Amino acid sequence: MSKKKQGTKKGATTARSVATAPPKAFAITPPERPNDPLLKKIFQFSIIGMVLVAGLLSLGTGINGDDEYQVDYSGKLVDYYTSFGADTAALYIEKGNMHYYGGFFDLTTGLINAALGFDEFDTGYHQVRHVFNALMGMLAVLFVGLFVWQIAGWRAAVLAIWMMFLSPRFLGHSMMNPKDIPFAAGFAVSLYYMVRVFRTLPKPDWRNVLGLALGIGLALATRAGGLLLIAYLGLFAGLDFLFKYGVKGLTTQTKLVGQYLVWCLGAALVGYIIAVLFWPAALVDPIGHPLAALTEFAQLGVKIRLLFEGENVMSDDTAWSYPLVWIVKTIPLYVLAGFLGSLFLLPRLLRKYDKTAVLLAYFATVFPVAYILYKDSILHDGWRHLMFIYPSMIAVAALFWISMEDLFVNKKTPLYGLYGILGLMAVESTQFIVRNPHLSYVYFNPIGGGLQGAFGVYETDYWGISVKQAIDWMEDEGILSEQMQDTIRLATTFYYPASRQTREQFNGKVKMEYVRFSSRYDEPWDYAIFPSRFIRGAHLRSGNWPTSKSVHTVTANGVPIATIEKNETLAAYNGQQAIKQSNWQEAIRQFTAEVQNHPDNEIAWIGLSNAYINTQQYNEALNAAQKALEVAPDVESAILYQGLAYLNTGRASEALQTFDYATRVNDEYFAAYYYMGLIHQQQQRYREAYESAQKAIEANPRFRAGYQLAAQALQALGDNQNAQRYLEAAQKL
Repeated sequence: MSKKKQGTKKGATTARSVATAPPKAFAITPPERPNDPLLKKIFQFSIIGMVLVAGLLSLGTGINGDDEYQVDYSGKLVDYYTSFGADTAALYIEKGNMHYYGGFFDLTTGLINAALGFDEFDTGYHQVRHVFNALMGMLAVLFVGLFVWQIAGWRAAVLAIWMMFLSPRFLGHSMMNPKDIPFAAGFAVSLYYMVRVFRTLPKPDWRNVLGLALGIGLALATRAGGLLLIAYLGLFAGLDFLFKYGVKGLTTQTKLVGQYLVWCLGAALVGYIIAVLFWPAALVDPIGHPLAALTEFAQLGVKIRLLFEGENVMSDDTAWSYPLVWIVKTIPLYVLAGFLGSLFLLPRLLRKYDKTAVLLAYFATVFPVAYILYKDSILHDGWRHLMFIYPSMIAVAALFWISMEDLFVNKKTPLYGLYGILGLMAVESTQFIVRNPHLSYVYFNPIGGGLQGAFGVYETDYWGISVKQAIDWMEDEGILSEQMQDTIRLATTFYYPASRQTREQFNGKVKMEYVRFSSRYDEPWDYAIFPSRFIRGAHLRSGNWPTSKSVHTVTANGVPIATIEKNETLAAYNGQQAIKQSNWQEAIRQFTAEVQNHPDNEIAWIGLSNAYINTQQYNEALNAAQKALEVAPDVESAILYQGLAYLNTGRASEALQTFDYATRVNDEYFAAYYYMGLIHQQQQRYREAYESAQKAIEANPRFRAGYQLAAQALQALGDNQNAQRYLEAAQKL
């Protein structure tokens, strides 16, 4: 009788232990393979090699055009912390809104540079930033591999890290993007430690909890979007609990629910505190400021003109598919095929691997993109703002390829075919990196015809990284040297990176000038560096860039990325100066001389058209405008002068069509709306005249002539009260 009671007690004890322990399928050890020890060593040595290669590549990479804002923030962060908060400049920075960003990267590199005695005009200053950036990129690679190892073992992990390292866009950004790469690294670290923590809950190793906190802290100390990780943690901790204990566990295992909450909230809180410590504005307002920053980034209020699918449009007016198109066309084919193919293998992946980990990888990839599409958020510079989804996308793609290998493991022909397909895809992206080691971030995959197919259709070097290659060439040719005695006037559309790479390096004999490409002859210069970033797509596609003034072109895979122009005469500049002085005959003389030597100079043709209009030579003006448009289609001022030439030769219908076209090229071109209104006014179409005038005012609220035209149209319509309002508004300007 006593033995029976003892047996009963023993069984009861076992039942309780089963109820509180996670099932065996969730053990910490990932699936094993016979050669895993060798693969682990391959993984380790691969990471070491990647760190060395990335570090070396970063030393030869140009300065990010946005570094102007981050370098300024870096200095202010150092001042804030070294003054123990007395210097408050880092709390609010209007230019670039940098106070909305965490300061981990910029504070760390700022302190290192301060210790080394570098300032932003030293080459070493930017090399410190680039090397640290490369380390952040390789940190992301490492933890993607570890994340995949947790799910599918070392073989899949090795595949994952090489898939990520040989992704030209990611590798290129790892050299010089101090916002999106550390942010992506924070996500990679967090995903790995989430799985570690979930697998050992309700009693996780404190080191895994700390690792998770550090991952959250790194992401949040870079961008406010790191708060997403806290949401992921809560969602998937709940999902993990349900997978292990079922819905009934919520009521029968209340103690475990509490343990889940304590550990997850603890990790989130510690991560949040770590982030706040690196973020001065958040130190002052630990709750309100990160939330305000998150709102700011969700809206991404900065609007710029960008090139997308061949059209130059504002960033708030792109197609809903903008991020999807960029992702599909700029990730390696093996990642794209792997991610899309995994959708067909999803049931198999969920059966074979840790459901929580697999679903976490999918969710971390899909949710941010879906949310941005739903909110119609503003994005620019491709999909760099979404680069934090790439670690999880790589993980899913690696699971697909390793699963396909398992399917064909006993079928040699399909297996070799699989290896061949994967290898060919990898060769294509690897070759791009090898050929363009410092410009790999401009990569496009073969879906859209590669970089050649993207030229003039999408932005390529949108950050002006190629400025360094241009300056290096000028130095190699002896145009720039440390022994220079004569001053060279060097113009560019990317002033910050160019000035930081020339001011202290060439005996102080380089005078930098910032110019807009569309008005590049408003200043005198000897040489100019023009990356493709601010040139209209139609101009690039016309075949007239690089221009006849180019003495060297920086290319990637044979595609022009930047050009160095030499200005042997100042005819175009002199012509522009003559126009400013209303010396029309001199302008005609100078611009005529310029187009004789350089018939592909659209600015000279535009200047000629302007001068001819002001001397009432309208047929000549029309011819010059059309020449300008042959060189650079869709140049707004050339379209405007073409319309004015039509208007002054009595061809009102053609003029109206031309001005209308100008507004389709640029829907904020107020001058074109104004002249459309004038034509409508002359044709006694007063309602259309008023509507055109109103559009001109909306595009430029300080355009007095627009208010006057609107008033005249309203008077003709008999609306004197509103007409008076417009007249009063015009008088105030």
